[in-house]
Amino acid sequence: MRRLEDRIWRTFLTGGALVLSAVLLTGCDGQFDPELDPSASASASGDGDDGGGGSGGSSGSSVYGVLPLANPDGTKRGLAPITAAADEKAARELIETLETARAGSRAGYDRKKFGYAWMDTAEGVPLAGNGCDTRNDLLARDGKDLKYRSGSDCIVISMTLNDPYTGKEIEWRKEAAAKVQIDHVMPLSYDWQMGASRWTASKRKQIANDPLNLIPVDGSTNGSKSDSGPADWLPPNERIHCAYSARFAQVALKYELPVTTEDKSTMLEKCGG
Repeated sequence: MRRLEDRIWRTFLTGGALVLSAVLLTGCDGQFDPELDPSASASASGDGDDGGGGSGGSSGSSVYGVLPLANPDGTKRGLAPITAAADEKAARELIETLETARAGSRAGYDRKKFGYAWMDTAEGVPLAGNGCDTRNDLLARDGKDLKYRSGSDCIVISMTLNDPYTGKEIEWRKEAAAKVQIDHVMPLSYDWQMGASRWTASKRKQIANDPLNLIPVDGSTNGSKSDSGPADWLPPNERIHCAYSARFAQVALKYELPVTTEDKSTMLEKCGG
C-alpha cells in the first residue's frame, strides 16, 4: 500500500512543486464547510478550520512530531515541543522578524474565497497534485498505524494520532470523523483581515492547503479556537506554546502577512522572550 512518502516522491517526479520555505465540518467562523470530510453529513460549529510528550530538544523529533524550524515546508509529522534554550532562541529570532499591523475588516470574508476543501489542485504547495485530497494527506502525514479504505491508497479510515494541542493520543475512526479536525494554524479569517482579502484566488488556495499551515488535532479543542491569534488562543498543552508560536510565524513569513502587536508579543513571551 502506498505511503505518504511515496505520494510525495511521485509528486516530485511529475513536476509538483515542493515549496521549501518556511475541519471542522464548519470552516472558519462556524460556516458549514465539507473540509472535515467530503462525505460527512454531520454539522459542527467553531472556526478551528478543520479540521504524551517527548522533550523535542535539538534532535528535531518527539512523540508529537518534528520541531517547527526543522520542518520548514511542513511535510514532516506533527509539531514537537520546543524546550532547548538554543531552539527557543532561534524561534524568538524568527518571530522578531514579523511585521505588525492592526487587524483589518472581516467584511467580505467567505471560506469559499480560499477554494473548496480540501482541494488537491492548489498550485505551489507540497503534496498538491498527488491524487489525494489535502485532508487525507495530513492524516497520513501525522497518523500512525494507518488503515486505508479497501482499494484506496488515499482515504484513511483509521489511525492513531499523537495530538500536540492536547498532549493526548487519539484513536480515530472515519465513522467519527469530527474527532480529528485539521487546524489552520493561521486561521483563514485572520489571514483575510491581515491582507489576504487583496490576494489572488490562487494565493488564497495555497495558504488554505499548505501543509505548513495545517495540523490534525483533537476536534473539540480545535472548535474552541475560532479565528483567534496567539494572544487570544493557545493550545491547552502548554508545552507546545513556543512550537505553535514558531509555526504561526513561519506561515506568516512565508505568505508575507503581518500579525497584530499583541500576537507578536505573546509569541515572543511563549518562547522565553
